[in-house]
Amino acid sequence: MSNRGAPPLGVRELARWFWRQLTSMRVALILLFLLAVAAIPGSLVPQRGVEPVEVSEFRSRNPGLSEWYDRLGLFDVYTAPWFAAIYLALLVSLLGCIIPRVGLHWKAMRSQPPPAPRRLSRMPAYRAHVLTDSTADTAAVDTAYTADTAGDPGSQAVLAAASEELRERRYRMAPAAGDSVGGEKGYLREAGNLVFHLGVVAVLLAVAVGGLFGYRGTVLVPEGQGFANSIIQYDSLDRGALFESTDLPPFSLTVEEFAMDFFDDGPNTGTAEDFEATVDFVAEPGAEPQTRSIRVNEPLEVDGTLVHILNPGYAPALTVRSAEGTVLATGPVPFLPQDNSFTSNGVVKASVPSSVNDGSDIGIEGIFLPTAVLDEQGPRSVFPEPRNPAVFLTAYHGDLGLDDGEPQSVYRLDQRGLEQFQTEDGPFRAALSEGETVELPDGAGTITFDGYVRWVNLQVSRNAGKEAALVSAVVAVAGLLGSLYIRRRRVWVRAGPDEHGRTVMEVAGLHRSDVGDLQGEIDIVADAVRRRLEVGGPGRRSADDAAQEG
Repeated sequence: MSNRGAPPLGVRELARWFWRQLTSMRVALILLFLLAVAAIPGSLVPQRGVEPVEVSEFRSRNPGLSEWYDRLGLFDVYTAPWFAAIYLALLVSLLGCIIPRVGLHWKAMRSQPPPAPRRLSRMPAYRAHVLTDSTADTAAVDTAYTADTAGDPGSQAVLAAASEELRERRYRMAPAAGDSVGGEKGYLREAGNLVFHLGVVAVLLAVAVGGLFGYRGTVLVPEGQGFANSIIQYDSLDRGALFESTDLPPFSLTVEEFAMDFFDDGPNTGTAEDFEATVDFVAEPGAEPQTRSIRVNEPLEVDGTLVHILNPGYAPALTVRSAEGTVLATGPVPFLPQDNSFTSNGVVKASVPSSVNDGSDIGIEGIFLPTAVLDEQGPRSVFPEPRNPAVFLTAYHGDLGLDDGEPQSVYRLDQRGLEQFQTEDGPFRAALSEGETVELPDGAGTITFDGYVRWVNLQVSRNAGKEAALVSAVVAVAGLLGSLYIRRRRVWVRAGPDEHGRTVMEVAGLHRSDVGDLQGEIDIVADAVRRRLEVGGPGRRSADDAAQEG
Protein backbone atom coordinates (compact mmCIF):
# COMPACT_ATOMS: atom_id res chain seq x y z
CA MET A 1 0.00 0.00 0.00
CA SER A 2 1.15 3.51 -0.74
CA ASN A 3 1.89 5.89 2.13
CA ARG A 4 1.08 8.93 0.11
CA GLY A 5 -0.46 11.72 2.22
CA ALA A 6 -3.81 13.39 1.66
CA PRO A 7 -3.99 15.64 -1.37
CA PRO A 8 -3.60 19.36 -0.69
CA LEU A 9 -6.74 21.42 -0.26
CA GLY A 10 -7.91 23.33 -3.27
CA VAL A 11 -9.13 26.91 -3.20
CA ARG A 12 -12.75 25.83 -2.83
CA GLU A 13 -12.01 23.36 -0.03
CA LEU A 14 -9.79 25.89 1.75
CA ALA A 15 -12.50 28.55 1.52
CA ARG A 16 -15.07 26.11 2.86
CA TRP A 17 -12.79 25.15 5.75
CA PHE A 18 -12.14 28.83 6.57
CA TRP A 19 -15.88 29.59 6.48
CA ARG A 20 -16.65 26.71 8.83
CA GLN A 21 -14.02 27.94 11.26
CA LEU A 22 -15.21 31.54 11.09
CA THR A 23 -18.85 30.63 11.63
CA SER A 24 -18.23 28.25 14.53
CA MET A 25 -19.47 29.24 17.96
CA ARG A 26 -15.96 28.92 19.36
CA VAL A 27 -14.58 31.55 16.97
CA ALA A 28 -17.59 33.81 17.62
CA LEU A 29 -16.82 33.72 21.35
CA ILE A 30 -13.15 34.41 20.69
CA LEU A 31 -14.04 37.41 18.51
CA LEU A 32 -16.45 38.70 21.15
CA PHE A 33 -13.66 38.46 23.72
CA LEU A 34 -11.24 40.23 21.37
CA LEU A 35 -13.78 43.02 20.81
CA ALA A 36 -14.07 43.50 24.58
CA VAL A 37 -10.29 43.58 24.94
CA ALA A 38 -9.94 45.97 21.99
CA ALA A 39 -12.36 48.39 23.66
CA ILE A 40 -10.21 48.65 26.81
CA PRO A 41 -7.83 51.31 25.38
CA GLY A 42 -10.90 53.45 24.65
CA SER A 43 -11.52 53.77 28.38
CA LEU A 44 -7.86 54.14 29.40
CA VAL A 45 -6.58 56.51 26.71
CA PRO A 46 -8.35 59.87 26.16
CA GLN A 47 -10.35 59.80 22.94
CA ARG A 48 -10.18 62.63 20.44
CA GLY A 49 -13.94 62.73 19.86
CA VAL A 50 -14.89 62.77 23.55
CA GLU A 51 -11.99 64.40 25.39
CA PRO A 52 -10.10 66.63 22.96
CA VAL A 53 -8.70 68.77 25.76
CA GLU A 54 -7.25 65.73 27.53
CA VAL A 55 -5.83 64.47 24.22
CA SER A 56 -4.12 67.79 23.60
CA GLU A 57 -2.67 67.84 27.09
CA PHE A 58 -1.54 64.21 26.80
CA ARG A 59 0.28 65.09 23.57
CA SER A 60 2.06 67.99 25.23
CA ARG A 61 3.23 65.77 28.12
CA ASN A 62 4.11 62.70 26.05
CA PRO A 63 5.10 63.74 22.51
CA GLY A 64 7.04 60.55 21.76
CA LEU A 65 4.38 58.19 23.08
CA SER A 66 1.67 60.16 21.28
CA GLU A 67 3.28 59.37 17.93
CA TRP A 68 2.92 55.65 18.60
CA TYR A 69 -0.64 56.14 19.84
CA ASP A 70 -1.44 57.91 16.58
CA ARG A 71 0.04 55.07 14.53
CA LEU A 72 -1.99 52.50 16.48
CA GLY A 73 -5.14 54.61 16.43
CA LEU A 74 -5.42 54.63 20.22
CA PHE A 75 -6.77 58.19 20.29
CA ASP A 76 -9.65 57.02 18.05
CA VAL A 77 -10.07 53.40 19.09
CA TYR A 78 -13.63 52.92 17.87
CA THR A 79 -12.87 54.19 14.37
CA ALA A 80 -9.49 52.43 14.02
CA PRO A 81 -9.20 49.91 11.15
CA TRP A 82 -8.18 47.06 13.46
CA PHE A 83 -11.24 47.64 15.67
CA ALA A 84 -13.49 47.73 12.61
CA ALA A 85 -11.94 44.45 11.36
CA ILE A 86 -12.76 42.66 14.63
CA TYR A 87 -16.23 44.20 14.58
CA LEU A 88 -17.01 43.04 11.05
CA ALA A 89 -15.53 39.58 11.63
CA LEU A 90 -17.76 39.14 14.69
CA LEU A 91 -20.81 40.27 12.73
CA VAL A 92 -20.11 37.82 9.89
CA SER A 93 -19.36 35.02 12.35
CA LEU A 94 -22.64 35.54 14.21
CA LEU A 95 -24.66 35.64 11.00
CA GLY A 96 -22.94 32.50 9.77
CA CYS A 97 -23.82 30.78 13.06
CA ILE A 98 -27.41 31.96 13.20
CA ILE A 99 -28.72 31.46 9.67
CA PRO A 100 -28.18 27.66 9.50
CA ARG A 101 -29.52 27.26 13.05
CA VAL A 102 -32.70 29.13 12.15
CA GLY A 103 -33.40 26.60 9.40
CA LEU A 104 -32.69 23.66 11.69
CA HIS A 105 -34.90 25.07 14.43
CA TRP A 106 -37.73 25.66 11.94
CA LYS A 107 -37.53 22.02 10.85
CA ALA A 108 -37.49 20.88 14.48
CA MET A 109 -40.59 22.97 15.22
CA ARG A 110 -42.46 21.40 12.30
CA SER A 111 -41.35 17.82 12.95
CA GLN A 112 -43.21 15.42 15.24
CA PRO A 113 -41.72 14.44 18.61
CA PRO A 114 -40.16 10.95 18.56
CA PRO A 115 -42.15 7.92 19.75
CA ALA A 116 -41.48 6.27 23.09
CA PRO A 117 -38.28 4.19 23.42
CA ARG A 118 -38.67 0.46 23.91
CA ARG A 119 -37.40 0.53 27.50
CA LEU A 120 -38.61 3.57 29.39
CA SER A 121 -36.88 2.39 32.56
CA ARG A 122 -33.54 3.44 31.06
CA MET A 123 -34.57 7.08 30.88
CA PRO A 124 -33.01 9.49 33.43
CA ALA A 125 -36.43 10.09 35.05
CA TYR A 126 -38.82 7.16 35.44
CA ARG A 127 -41.82 6.06 37.46
CA ALA A 128 -44.10 3.01 37.20
CA HIS A 129 -47.49 2.22 38.76
CA VAL A 130 -49.58 -0.94 38.94
CA LEU A 131 -53.19 0.23 38.72
CA THR A 132 -56.12 -1.60 40.35
CA ASP A 133 -59.35 -2.28 38.53
CA SER A 134 -61.04 0.57 40.37
CA THR A 135 -58.30 2.97 39.41
CA ALA A 136 -58.34 2.12 35.70
CA ASP A 137 -61.87 3.31 35.01
CA THR A 138 -63.13 2.25 31.57
CA ALA A 139 -66.06 4.63 31.42
CA ALA A 140 -64.38 6.78 28.79
CA VAL A 141 -62.05 5.37 26.17
CA ASP A 142 -60.20 7.35 23.47
CA THR A 143 -60.54 5.21 20.36
CA ALA A 144 -57.33 6.67 18.99
CA TYR A 145 -55.40 4.24 21.16
CA THR A 146 -56.78 0.85 20.11
CA ALA A 147 -53.94 -0.45 17.97
CA ASP A 148 -52.20 -2.56 20.61
CA THR A 149 -54.55 -2.17 23.59
CA ALA A 150 -57.94 -3.07 22.16
CA GLY A 151 -58.14 -6.06 24.49
CA ASP A 152 -57.22 -3.99 27.55
CA PRO A 153 -59.72 -1.20 28.22
CA GLY A 154 -57.77 -0.16 31.32
CA SER A 155 -54.67 0.60 29.23
CA GLN A 156 -56.79 2.59 26.78
CA ALA A 157 -58.18 4.66 29.63
CA VAL A 158 -54.67 5.36 30.97
CA LEU A 159 -53.42 6.50 27.56
CA ALA A 160 -56.49 8.66 27.02
CA ALA A 161 -56.04 10.33 30.42
CA ALA A 162 -52.30 10.80 29.81
CA SER A 163 -52.93 12.31 26.39
CA GLU A 164 -55.38 14.80 27.78
CA GLU A 165 -53.06 15.68 30.67
CA LEU A 166 -50.07 16.32 28.42
CA ARG A 167 -52.14 18.45 26.05
CA GLU A 168 -53.37 20.60 28.91
CA ARG A 169 -49.77 21.02 30.01
CA ARG A 170 -49.02 22.32 26.50
CA TYR A 171 -46.87 19.42 25.37
CA ARG A 172 -46.63 18.96 21.62
CA MET A 173 -47.89 15.43 21.13
CA ALA A 174 -46.10 12.66 19.31
CA PRO A 175 -48.05 10.43 16.90
CA ALA A 176 -50.05 7.63 18.55
CA ALA A 177 -47.92 4.52 19.01
CA GLY A 178 -50.36 1.91 20.19
CA ASP A 179 -49.32 1.31 23.81
CA SER A 180 -47.80 4.77 24.50
CA VAL A 181 -48.32 8.50 24.18
CA GLY A 182 -45.71 11.20 24.46
CA GLY A 183 -44.95 14.82 23.93
CA GLU A 184 -42.20 17.40 23.94
CA LYS A 185 -42.06 20.83 25.52
CA GLY A 186 -39.62 23.74 25.70
CA TYR A 187 -38.98 24.50 22.01
CA LEU A 188 -38.80 28.18 22.93
CA ARG A 189 -35.44 27.51 24.60
CA GLU A 190 -33.70 27.31 21.26
CA ALA A 191 -35.88 30.13 19.95
CA GLY A 192 -34.73 32.29 22.88
CA ASN A 193 -31.12 31.42 22.07
CA LEU A 194 -31.63 32.47 18.46
CA VAL A 195 -33.42 35.65 19.53
CA PHE A 196 -30.48 36.49 21.79
CA HIS A 197 -27.96 36.09 18.98
CA LEU A 198 -30.17 38.01 16.56
CA GLY A 199 -30.47 40.77 19.16
CA VAL A 200 -26.68 40.94 19.44
CA VAL A 201 -26.41 41.18 15.66
CA ALA A 202 -29.06 43.90 15.63
CA VAL A 203 -27.12 45.84 18.27
CA LEU A 204 -23.95 45.59 16.19
CA LEU A 205 -25.79 46.73 13.07
CA ALA A 206 -27.45 49.62 14.93
CA VAL A 207 -24.08 50.77 16.26
CA ALA A 208 -22.63 50.49 12.75
CA VAL A 209 -25.49 52.55 11.29
CA GLY A 210 -24.96 55.16 13.98
CA GLY A 211 -21.26 55.25 13.18
CA LEU A 212 -21.87 55.63 9.44
CA PHE A 213 -24.55 58.33 9.58
CA GLY A 214 -23.80 59.95 12.94
CA TYR A 215 -21.33 62.58 14.05
CA ARG A 216 -19.79 63.85 17.26
CA GLY A 217 -18.02 67.15 17.68
CA THR A 218 -16.68 69.18 20.57
CA VAL A 219 -16.30 72.90 21.02
CA LEU A 220 -14.97 74.95 23.92
CA VAL A 221 -17.19 77.95 24.67
CA PRO A 222 -16.35 80.56 27.36
CA GLU A 223 -19.12 82.41 29.18
CA GLY A 224 -20.52 85.25 27.12
CA GLN A 225 -19.47 83.71 23.81
CA GLY A 226 -21.47 81.69 21.33
CA PHE A 227 -21.39 78.77 18.95
CA ALA A 228 -23.08 78.19 15.61
CA ASN A 229 -23.57 74.58 14.50
CA SER A 230 -21.32 74.51 11.44
CA ILE A 231 -18.28 72.40 10.68
CA ILE A 232 -15.78 75.25 10.88
CA GLN A 233 -16.90 76.08 14.44
CA TYR A 234 -15.87 72.75 15.94
CA ASP A 235 -12.60 72.18 17.73
CA SER A 236 -12.83 68.53 16.69
CA LEU A 237 -15.39 66.63 14.65
CA ASP A 238 -15.71 62.88 14.10
CA ARG A 239 -18.20 61.98 11.40
CA GLY A 240 -19.37 58.80 9.77
CA ALA A 241 -18.52 57.82 6.22
CA LEU A 242 -22.07 58.61 5.05
CA PHE A 243 -22.44 61.84 7.02
CA GLU A 244 -23.29 65.00 5.07
CA SER A 245 -22.63 68.50 6.37
CA THR A 246 -26.21 69.39 5.44
CA ASP A 247 -27.33 67.00 8.19
CA LEU A 248 -26.24 69.51 10.84
CA PRO A 249 -29.24 71.33 12.37
CA PRO A 250 -28.74 75.09 11.81
CA PHE A 251 -28.99 76.10 15.47
CA SER A 252 -26.82 78.48 17.45
CA LEU A 253 -26.40 79.24 21.12
CA THR A 254 -24.65 81.61 23.50
CA VAL A 255 -23.41 80.50 26.91
CA GLU A 256 -24.76 83.24 29.15
CA GLU A 257 -23.70 81.63 32.42
CA PHE A 258 -22.00 78.45 33.55
CA ALA A 259 -22.35 77.43 37.19
CA MET A 260 -20.10 74.92 38.96
CA ASP A 261 -20.99 73.73 42.46
CA PHE A 262 -18.62 71.72 44.62
CA PHE A 263 -18.93 69.90 47.95
CA ASP A 264 -17.56 72.02 50.79
CA ASP A 265 -17.10 69.31 53.40
CA GLY A 266 -17.21 65.60 53.99
CA PRO A 267 -15.35 62.86 52.16
CA ASN A 268 -16.25 64.42 48.80
CA THR A 269 -14.80 67.84 49.55
CA GLY A 270 -13.77 69.52 46.33
CA THR A 271 -15.71 67.09 44.14
CA ALA A 272 -18.11 68.53 41.60
CA GLU A 273 -21.72 68.47 42.81
CA ASP A 274 -23.42 69.98 39.77
CA PHE A 275 -22.67 71.69 36.46
CA GLU A 276 -25.28 73.82 34.71
CA ALA A 277 -25.04 75.97 31.59
CA THR A 278 -27.68 78.61 30.88
CA VAL A 279 -27.76 79.30 27.14
CA ASP A 280 -29.67 81.50 24.73
CA PHE A 281 -30.74 79.04 22.05
CA VAL A 282 -31.87 79.81 18.49
CA ALA A 283 -33.28 76.78 16.66
CA GLU A 284 -32.70 78.21 13.17
CA PRO A 285 -31.76 81.54 11.59
CA GLY A 286 -34.53 84.07 12.13
CA ALA A 287 -36.18 82.13 14.97
CA GLU A 288 -36.87 83.67 18.34
CA PRO A 289 -34.16 82.99 20.96
CA GLN A 290 -35.07 80.76 23.87
CA THR A 291 -33.40 80.38 27.24
CA ARG A 292 -32.45 76.77 27.92
CA SER A 293 -30.57 74.96 30.64
CA ILE A 294 -28.06 72.18 30.00
CA ARG A 295 -26.97 69.97 32.88
CA VAL A 296 -25.00 66.75 33.28
CA ASN A 297 -27.15 63.92 31.84
CA GLU A 298 -29.77 66.50 30.81
CA PRO A 299 -28.66 67.53 27.31
CA LEU A 300 -30.26 69.97 24.94
CA GLU A 301 -31.96 68.11 22.06
CA VAL A 302 -32.35 69.63 18.60
CA ASP A 303 -33.88 67.47 15.85
CA GLY A 304 -32.19 64.31 17.12
CA THR A 305 -28.91 66.10 17.90
CA LEU A 306 -27.84 66.22 21.55
CA VAL A 307 -25.73 68.93 23.20
CA HIS A 308 -23.99 67.59 26.32
CA ILE A 309 -21.77 69.23 28.92
CA LEU A 310 -18.29 67.77 29.13
CA ASN A 311 -15.34 68.96 31.20
CA PRO A 312 -15.35 72.67 32.26
CA GLY A 313 -12.58 75.04 33.28
CA TYR A 314 -11.53 78.65 33.73
CA ALA A 315 -10.40 81.27 31.24
CA PRO A 316 -8.38 84.07 32.88
CA ALA A 317 -8.62 87.41 31.10
CA LEU A 318 -5.18 88.94 30.53
CA THR A 319 -4.45 92.22 28.77
CA VAL A 320 -1.00 92.69 27.21
CA ARG A 321 0.02 96.27 26.37
CA SER A 322 3.11 97.74 24.80
CA ALA A 323 5.19 100.36 26.58
CA GLU A 324 3.17 103.05 24.75
CA GLY A 325 -0.13 101.54 25.98
CA THR A 326 -1.14 99.84 22.75
CA VAL A 327 -3.27 96.78 23.47
CA LEU A 328 -1.53 93.78 21.94
CA ALA A 329 -3.85 91.04 23.29
CA THR A 330 -6.88 91.03 25.55
CA GLY A 331 -9.80 88.88 26.60
CA PRO A 332 -10.31 85.51 28.32
CA VAL A 333 -8.06 82.65 27.26
CA PRO A 334 -9.06 79.06 28.17
CA PHE A 335 -6.59 77.33 30.50
CA LEU A 336 -6.60 73.54 30.85
CA PRO A 337 -7.26 71.99 34.30
CA GLN A 338 -4.46 69.79 35.62
CA ASP A 339 -6.01 68.38 38.80
CA ASN A 340 -9.25 68.16 40.77
CA SER A 341 -8.59 71.59 42.28
CA PHE A 342 -8.62 73.07 38.78
CA THR A 343 -5.02 74.19 38.77
CA SER A 344 -4.91 75.22 35.11
CA ASN A 345 -2.17 75.84 32.55
CA GLY A 346 -2.39 78.03 29.50
CA VAL A 347 -0.62 80.45 27.20
CA VAL A 348 -1.25 83.89 25.73
CA LYS A 349 0.27 84.82 22.38
CA ALA A 350 0.59 88.52 21.55
CA SER A 351 1.72 89.35 18.03
CA VAL A 352 3.60 92.65 17.99
CA PRO A 353 3.67 94.76 14.79
CA SER A 354 7.08 95.80 13.57
CA SER A 355 6.15 99.44 14.25
CA VAL A 356 5.76 98.75 17.97
CA ASN A 357 8.91 98.46 20.10
CA ASP A 358 11.32 96.23 18.19
CA GLY A 359 8.59 94.05 16.70
CA SER A 360 9.32 91.16 19.05
CA ASP A 361 6.25 89.03 19.81
CA ILE A 362 5.33 88.34 23.42
CA GLY A 363 4.43 84.89 24.67
CA ILE A 364 3.09 84.21 28.17
CA GLU A 365 2.96 80.90 30.03
CA GLY A 366 0.66 80.99 33.03
CA ILE A 367 -0.87 78.95 35.80
CA PHE A 368 -4.34 79.92 37.01
CA LEU A 369 -5.20 78.97 40.59
CA PRO A 370 -8.87 79.34 41.64
CA THR A 371 -8.01 79.26 45.36
CA ALA A 372 -4.34 80.12 45.41
CA VAL A 373 -1.87 79.37 48.18
CA LEU A 374 1.89 79.67 48.13
CA ASP A 375 3.78 77.40 50.52
CA GLU A 376 6.76 75.08 50.59
CA GLN A 377 5.09 73.03 47.84
CA GLY A 378 4.99 76.06 45.58
CA PRO A 379 1.93 77.76 44.07
CA ARG A 380 -1.14 75.55 44.08
CA SER A 381 -4.90 75.61 44.35
CA VAL A 382 -6.56 74.05 47.40
CA PHE A 383 -10.18 74.25 46.17
CA PRO A 384 -11.76 74.30 42.70
CA GLU A 385 -14.00 77.32 43.33
CA PRO A 386 -12.45 80.79 42.67
CA ARG A 387 -12.15 81.94 46.29
CA ASN A 388 -8.72 83.51 45.88
CA PRO A 389 -7.99 83.57 42.14
CA ALA A 390 -4.44 84.30 41.07
CA VAL A 391 -2.22 83.90 38.02
CA PHE A 392 1.45 82.90 38.20
CA LEU A 393 3.22 83.60 34.93
CA THR A 394 6.41 84.08 33.03
CA ALA A 395 6.95 85.74 29.64
CA TYR A 396 9.05 85.35 26.48
CA HIS A 397 9.93 87.62 23.58
CA GLY A 398 10.92 86.85 20.01
CA ASP A 399 9.18 85.26 17.03
CA LEU A 400 6.05 83.23 17.87
CA GLY A 401 5.92 81.88 14.32
CA LEU A 402 2.28 82.93 13.88
CA ASP A 403 2.92 84.03 10.29
CA ASP A 404 4.75 80.88 9.19
CA GLY A 405 1.63 79.05 8.09
CA GLU A 406 2.44 76.13 10.38
CA PRO A 407 -0.47 75.10 12.65
CA GLN A 408 0.13 75.58 16.37
CA SER A 409 -1.62 74.47 19.49
CA VAL A 410 -3.42 77.26 21.33
CA TYR A 411 -2.48 75.55 24.59
CA ARG A 412 1.28 75.37 24.04
CA LEU A 413 4.01 77.90 23.45
CA ASP A 414 6.61 76.99 20.82
CA GLN A 415 9.82 78.33 22.38
CA ARG A 416 12.13 77.67 19.45
CA GLY A 417 12.20 81.35 18.40
CA LEU A 418 11.73 82.84 21.85
CA GLU A 419 13.87 84.01 24.76
CA GLN A 420 12.63 84.29 28.31
CA PHE A 421 12.54 87.77 29.82
CA GLN A 422 15.28 88.20 32.42
CA THR A 423 15.55 90.30 35.56
CA GLU A 424 18.44 90.99 37.91
CA ASP A 425 17.33 88.01 39.99
CA GLY A 426 16.95 85.61 37.09
CA PRO A 427 14.11 84.61 34.76
CA PHE A 428 11.07 86.86 34.89
CA ARG A 429 8.20 85.57 37.03
CA ALA A 430 5.12 87.29 38.44
CA ALA A 431 2.12 86.53 40.62
CA LEU A 432 -1.01 88.56 39.93
CA SER A 433 -4.26 88.81 41.82
CA GLU A 434 -7.40 90.00 40.12
CA GLY A 435 -6.98 93.59 38.88
CA GLU A 436 -3.19 93.75 39.33
CA THR A 437 -0.65 94.75 36.65
CA VAL A 438 3.01 93.83 36.23
CA GLU A 439 5.61 95.51 34.03
CA LEU A 440 7.70 93.42 31.66
CA PRO A 441 11.51 93.83 31.82
CA ASP A 442 13.32 96.21 29.47
CA GLY A 443 10.20 98.35 29.05
CA ALA A 444 8.56 95.76 26.79
CA GLY A 445 5.07 96.53 28.14
CA THR A 446 2.65 95.42 30.85
CA ILE A 447 0.40 92.47 31.71
CA THR A 448 -2.88 92.97 33.58
CA PHE A 449 -4.99 90.22 35.16
CA ASP A 450 -8.49 91.55 34.50
CA GLY A 451 -10.40 88.62 35.97
CA TYR A 452 -11.73 85.33 34.69
CA VAL A 453 -14.74 83.58 33.19
CA ARG A 454 -15.70 79.95 33.16
CA TRP A 455 -15.69 77.87 30.01
CA VAL A 456 -17.52 74.68 29.13
CA ASN A 457 -16.65 72.01 26.61
CA LEU A 458 -19.82 71.10 24.69
CA GLN A 459 -20.28 67.84 22.84
CA VAL A 460 -22.69 67.96 19.92
CA SER A 461 -23.59 64.51 18.65
CA ARG A 462 -26.16 62.47 16.82
CA ASN A 463 -26.33 58.68 16.92
CA ALA A 464 -28.76 57.52 14.27
CA GLY A 465 -28.98 53.99 15.63
CA LYS A 466 -29.28 54.50 19.39
CA GLU A 467 -33.03 53.75 19.59
CA ALA A 468 -32.64 50.60 17.51
CA ALA A 469 -29.65 49.56 19.62
CA LEU A 470 -31.69 49.98 22.82
CA VAL A 471 -34.62 47.94 21.51
CA SER A 472 -32.25 45.26 20.20
CA ALA A 473 -30.47 45.06 23.54
CA VAL A 474 -33.81 44.57 25.34
CA VAL A 475 -34.80 41.85 22.86
CA ALA A 476 -31.41 40.16 23.30
CA VAL A 477 -31.78 40.12 27.09
CA ALA A 478 -35.31 38.69 26.77
CA GLY A 479 -34.02 35.95 24.47
CA LEU A 480 -31.16 35.20 26.85
CA LEU A 481 -33.57 34.82 29.77
CA GLY A 482 -35.68 32.45 27.69
CA SER A 483 -32.68 30.33 26.76
CA LEU A 484 -31.62 30.15 30.41
CA TYR A 485 -34.93 29.42 32.12
CA ILE A 486 -36.95 27.48 29.55
CA ARG A 487 -36.28 23.72 29.73
CA ARG A 488 -36.74 21.45 26.75
CA ARG A 489 -37.87 17.97 27.79
CA ARG A 490 -39.77 14.92 26.54
CA VAL A 491 -42.31 12.85 28.45
CA TRP A 492 -43.77 9.43 27.53
CA VAL A 493 -46.55 7.42 29.12
CA ARG A 494 -46.93 3.73 28.34
CA ALA A 495 -49.70 1.41 29.59
CA GLY A 496 -50.34 -2.31 29.21
CA PRO A 497 -51.34 -5.45 31.14
CA ASP A 498 -48.86 -7.46 33.15
CA GLU A 499 -48.79 -11.25 33.57
CA HIS A 500 -51.54 -10.98 36.22
CA GLY A 501 -53.84 -8.95 34.03
CA ARG A 502 -53.28 -5.73 35.96
CA THR A 503 -52.75 -2.45 34.12
CA VAL A 504 -49.21 -1.08 34.47
CA MET A 505 -48.51 2.60 33.76
CA GLU A 506 -44.96 3.75 33.03
CA VAL A 507 -44.01 7.45 32.91
CA ALA A 508 -40.53 8.50 31.78
CA GLY A 509 -38.80 11.69 30.77
CA LEU A 510 -35.69 12.90 28.97
CA HIS A 511 -34.35 16.41 29.39
CA ARG A 512 -32.44 18.30 26.71
CA SER A 513 -30.66 20.48 29.28
CA ASP A 514 -29.02 20.01 32.66
CA VAL A 515 -31.32 22.29 34.63
CA GLY A 516 -34.65 21.65 36.30
CA ASP A 517 -36.19 18.85 38.35
CA LEU A 518 -37.18 16.37 35.65
CA GLN A 519 -38.00 13.59 38.11
CA GLY A 520 -40.29 15.94 39.99
CA GLU A 521 -42.14 16.78 36.78
CA ILE A 522 -42.51 13.06 35.94
CA ASP A 523 -43.97 12.45 39.40
CA ILE A 524 -46.46 15.30 38.92
CA VAL A 525 -47.59 13.93 35.53
CA ALA A 526 -47.96 10.41 36.91
CA ASP A 527 -49.98 11.58 39.91
CA ALA A 528 -52.15 13.80 37.70
CA VAL A 529 -52.98 10.88 35.37
CA ARG A 530 -53.89 8.69 38.35
CA ARG A 531 -56.19 11.37 39.74
CA ARG A 532 -57.91 11.69 36.40
CA LEU A 533 -58.60 7.98 36.44
CA GLU A 534 -59.75 8.02 40.04
CA VAL A 535 -62.35 10.77 39.49
CA GLY A 536 -63.91 9.16 36.47
CA GLY A 537 -61.67 9.10 33.46
CA PRO A 538 -60.45 11.70 30.97
CA GLY A 539 -62.12 15.08 31.06
CA ARG A 540 -62.55 15.11 34.87
CA ARG A 541 -59.91 16.53 37.20
CA SER A 542 -59.69 16.66 40.95
CA ALA A 543 -59.28 19.84 42.98
CA ASP A 544 -55.89 18.62 44.21
CA ASP A 545 -54.65 18.30 40.63
CA ALA A 546 -55.74 21.84 39.75
CA ALA A 547 -54.11 23.20 42.88
CA GLN A 548 -50.86 21.37 42.16
CA GLU A 549 -50.68 22.82 38.64
CA GLY A 550 -51.39 26.31 39.91
